Amino acid sequence: MSTLDEEDRREYYRIDDMIALQISSLSAAQAQSKEMLLDDSQLFNLLSELHLSEFESQHLLRQIGEHDRTLAAFLKVQNKRMDLLSQVMAQSLLGKIGAPQPVVISEGGIEFQHPTALAPDSHVAVKLVLMPQALGLLLRAKVTHCDARGDRFDVGTEFEAMTDAQRQLLARYILQKQAQERRLAREQSEAQDT
Repeated sequence: MSTLDEEDRREYYRIDDMIALQISSLSAAQAQSKEMLLDDSQLFNLLSELHLSEFESQHLLRQIGEHDRTLAAFLKVQNKRMDLLSQVMAQSLLGKIGAPQPVVISEGGIEFQHPTALAPDSHVAVKLVLMPQALGLLLRAKVTHCDARGDRFDVGTEFEAMTDAQRQLLARYILQKQAQERRLAREQSEAQDT
């Protein structure tokens, strides 16, 4: 591995995961723009906006909980209902985006296999649907490397111009996945010890 990869590993937590992923090239103007990318699919845009607004309201929910527990409990139930709706939306999107595929993902970027070569330093839009949270993100990325492997290509990218909310949503997803993996490993270890 290159020194850059080793530096990335130290800077961000990385996980192996299975996610629905769609890659498309960006024009120079799209790559330089600071505006959030929008997808052609209105359903995907709504899913993304739903999670971003939920994330942005978390601090308000905590403040309400400090003053009115009943109201906070009601709002948490409403949040759960919205989460369930977002999972329904994500399930219908999976058919359009494609089957989940193995990736290595961190807050800093994503590595995946692609059917065609992508030029290093080119810019792409990375559409992700992360399950089971049904988190939909559309992010800008710069291709860091592209290596042939049989009839496919191993591609590494670095995310660019992420909003703070997008970065924190991705970080929360990664931390939840890591906690789940540790829990499963601990349960398997305990089952083997008995």
